[in-house]
Amino acid sequence: MHVEQQQAARAVRAVLDGANLRDALAAVDDGSPLRGRALVQELAYGTLRHWGTLDALARRLSAKPAEPLLHTLVAVAIYQLDHTRAPPFAVVDRAVDAAGALARPAAKGWVNALLRRYLREHDALAAEVQRDPVARWSYPRWWIEQIEADFPVRWAEILAAGNARPPLTLRVNRRLASREALAATFAERGVATRPVGAQGVVVDPPQNVTELPGYAEGRFSVQDLGAQLAAPLLDVADGMRVLDACAAPGGKTTHLLELADVAVTALDNDAARLVRVGENLERLGLAKRDVETIRGDAGAPAGWWDGRPFDRILADVPCSASGVVRRHPDGKWLRRPADIAAFARGQDRILEALWPLLSRGGTMLYATCSLFAAENEARIAKFIARHPEALRESIRFPDEALHSGGQLLPSPSTAVHNQDGFFYALLRKA
Repeated sequence: MHVEQQQAARAVRAVLDGANLRDALAAVDDGSPLRGRALVQELAYGTLRHWGTLDALARRLSAKPAEPLLHTLVAVAIYQLDHTRAPPFAVVDRAVDAAGALARPAAKGWVNALLRRYLREHDALAAEVQRDPVARWSYPRWWIEQIEADFPVRWAEILAAGNARPPLTLRVNRRLASREALAATFAERGVATRPVGAQGVVVDPPQNVTELPGYAEGRFSVQDLGAQLAAPLLDVADGMRVLDACAAPGGKTTHLLELADVAVTALDNDAARLVRVGENLERLGLAKRDVETIRGDAGAPAGWWDGRPFDRILADVPCSASGVVRRHPDGKWLRRPADIAAFARGQDRILEALWPLLSRGGTMLYATCSLFAAENEARIAKFIARHPEALRESIRFPDEALHSGGQLLPSPSTAVHNQDGFFYALLRKA
C-alpha cells in the first residue's frame, strides 16, 4: 500500500502544481498490476474530491508548514482513514513507510505522530476546520460564492453532490442490443445493473468497463445520464444533415447515429481527440454509416464548411466543466475565476459562427457541462437579444431529473436519475 500512497501523493501534488489528473496519473504509473493502479486512482481522485477538508486537517495537525509532498501524503492517508475501509493501523504504518521513501528517514516519525494524533483527536479537529467554507465544502472560495450566487436555494446540495462518487452509467447501442438483453447478459456474469432513462443502465458497483460483456462488440457506451439527453433533444429524423460541433470523444455523435439514419459531420479542433471519435464509431459498428469526421475550428467555419446548411446542430461548447467535477475533481482546483470569462467569449464566438450554418426551421442545441450561469443562461440571453429570429424552444426533462430551467443539477448518490450537471438550450431558426 505504501507504494500506492506515494504515487497518489505525487499525482495529487502535480495537480495542485497545475497538471491535469490524467497526465499526473500517467506520470506516476510504473506498470504495476491493475489492482495497484486502481488503488492509486482511487486515492488520487478521492483526495482531490475532498482536498479542501484534507488540506485543512493536515495543516491543523502540523505546528509548522510541511514539505508539499509530505503534506500531500498526510492528506492522502487522512482520506483513507475517513473514506475507505482500510484498517487504520495499516494506513498509518504504510504512510510512515511512504514518508521515508518520499523524503528522508526522519520524516517517518513526523508522519507517524501526525496521523496518530489525528486518530486520537479526529472529532475535535474535524469540528475546527469545518468553520472554514473551503474546508467545509472542498471547493475554492470563489467557486463556492459563485454557486451560491447562481443557485441561492440549492447551492449547498449542488456542492455536496459534486463531491459524491459518480455512478457507472452506460448507454445501450439500440442498433446492436436491447436494454433487456444486455442486462440479462450482465446478470449471467454476475454483474448487477438497473435500468435508467430511455436507454441507460447503471452498473453497481462500478467495474472495469472494458471487461464487461459486450464492450468489445459495441453493445454499449459509457455516458452520463445527463449527457444521454442531448441527442434526443435534437429530435433527429432519417435523412437530416446534422453537425456535431466539438464532437470528441464522440459520445453524442454515436448516439445521434444510433437514433436515426442521419448524415453526421463530427467536427473537432483536436486531432488526437478526433481519433477517439473514429475509434468509438468503429467499436459501435457505426463507422460505415453516413458520418464524416473533420478537424476544424467550430468558431471558423470558412475552413471546413461546404456551404450546405444543417437541419440540426449540436453546439457542445468548451466550458469550465464545473458540472462534472465529481468525475473530474482536479477541475475545481485547476480553474481560476478569469477562466469563466474566457470560456464565455469562446462560447459567444462559436454560437455566432454556427448559427448561419443552420437551415431555416432547423434547431441548434447549445450544451455545456457547466453550472455557472455566466456560461449558460447569460450566453443564451445575450445571443437571443442579438438574433430575433432565434426562438428558444421549451425543453421537457424526465420527471425524475433534478433541474432548474435548462440546467440539469448534479444529483445526490441516492437519486433515481443520477446525473452530472449539464445545461441545454434549444434554439429554432424562424
